[in-house]
Amino acid sequence: MARFIPYLLSLLLTAVALAFVPVSANAWWAVAGFGLLAVIGTVDLLQRKSTLRRNYPLLAHLRYGLESIGPEMRQYFIQSDTEQAPFSREQRALVYQRAKHLSDVRPFGSLQDVYDVDYEWINQSLAPTEIADSDFRITIGAGCAQPYSASVFNISAMSFGALSAAAIRALSAGAQRGHFYLDTGEGSISPYHREGGGDLVWELGSGYFGCRDAQGRFSEERFAEQAVAPQVKMIEIKLSQGAKPGHGGVLPAAKLSAEIAATRGVPMGQDCISPARHSAFSTPIELLQFVARLRRLSGGKPTGFKLAIGHPWEWFAIAKAMAEQADYNPELLPDFIVVDGAEGGTGAAPAEFIDHVGVPMHEGLMLVHNTLVGLALRDRIRLGAAGKIVSAFDIARTLAMGADWCNAARGFMFALGCIQSLSCHTNRCPTGIATQDPSRWRTLDVADKASRVFAFHRNTVLALRDLLAAAGLTHPDQLGPEHILRRVSPVEVRSLAALYRFLEPGALRDGRVPAHAVFRDFWPHARSDTFQPPAHLLHLRSSKST
Repeated sequence: MARFIPYLLSLLLTAVALAFVPVSANAWWAVAGFGLLAVIGTVDLLQRKSTLRRNYPLLAHLRYGLESIGPEMRQYFIQSDTEQAPFSREQRALVYQRAKHLSDVRPFGSLQDVYDVDYEWINQSLAPTEIADSDFRITIGAGCAQPYSASVFNISAMSFGALSAAAIRALSAGAQRGHFYLDTGEGSISPYHREGGGDLVWELGSGYFGCRDAQGRFSEERFAEQAVAPQVKMIEIKLSQGAKPGHGGVLPAAKLSAEIAATRGVPMGQDCISPARHSAFSTPIELLQFVARLRRLSGGKPTGFKLAIGHPWEWFAIAKAMAEQADYNPELLPDFIVVDGAEGGTGAAPAEFIDHVGVPMHEGLMLVHNTLVGLALRDRIRLGAAGKIVSAFDIARTLAMGADWCNAARGFMFALGCIQSLSCHTNRCPTGIATQDPSRWRTLDVADKASRVFAFHRNTVLALRDLLAAAGLTHPDQLGPEHILRRVSPVEVRSLAALYRFLEPGALRDGRVPAHAVFRDFWPHARSDTFQPPAHLLHLRSSKST
């Protein structure tokens, strides 16, 4: 019966406080306090929805309270500085320091266990270089009417609606100061994207927000109206995203503000639906035709697509379509591809999708890079990559694995002041970043946060410059897998060049299918006219029911 003691005490103390009321008027405060506890305990006993509350009146609420602050308790008092869940305190501190122009030097040695498996580093040179300019640029769409010179480090896709108006303003203004781009996310181009003046990459998802007709289909006229704006530098078709690949989305009507509805081109009072798949194309060749169509409608701006790798035969189908068109219809080739990792992202998603769907960025990037090399298309298509990138070493490692540039979303959220409260989906973001509640986002100082976004970018690329110089290099495009070392056991070290298999240039084009399992098993069976799985896989599926 000990579990009922707090409830019985609340009843007893309420009665004692009532007895003291004739003696002291202040006793009413005690009556109110203990009486409230008694009422809560009585409700716990009488209600039938929660067995825990009936068995532990009042005490159950202590458990709920501790559970609600569990993430904060672990983050601030239990987790180590290097434990990544999803970002470590050390990673967040680095972003905060660089965003605020504070010293990021570390005393007394590394917190990393340099003999732990998976520890990575870049080797330095005895002949380090001097690099005067850290503004590393990558030309995307060299054959387009309006090619774009992109920074090696940019802001990944985050929509207005997922982020607040103030957050979008600050990101755009920071991008404008630092001459790097902000990906709009699939929520289209809002007035707040334009207000900051930063370069924009317009992402088109399956909902075609900002360029859709009344039925939700792609509208050429509405697309062209916005795509030709000088601030829009590139067009990106979103096939899938790392946070929830293969999953659509719904913004409930209750959360759809007039501003979001106007930006997305959807009616008020209805759920805003982003389907799981596109309606403008259904085959690999139709995807490439859509790429060419958007490039033409935008006035010749670089156009490509973003995807999180899933079934390898689907990516191979796209690659085969590109190979078939490369010589006869080169305008169908995408100018760029962005590989999004399944490490997650700013978008809230079901737990199974966050934890167990999609290929992580490293493996996805390597597959795309290798395929393009094997088709002798790598020099014609630029590669971007995104997935838990916050430091200069993260950038260097990703470029060494085949990317031309990197994008980051959560890193720039930290620069805005995100404290990783893990409340992005609740509309109660404590820092006013991932919320549409005006009482929260209006407290975010746009000018100050824009300066921090700019400073984080600038100090990170300065750190990248120093890494390159120490390695004896002069530009990020010189980084290769041979420069990054990884410990694979307490006594063994391998370079990424030794750990990963790399295709010879033109090998797939010439019919030399490598022994690598994914190419051996799926490349010969992929078809450029369909995303359907190979016949032998369809047979395996049907064999389970026969």
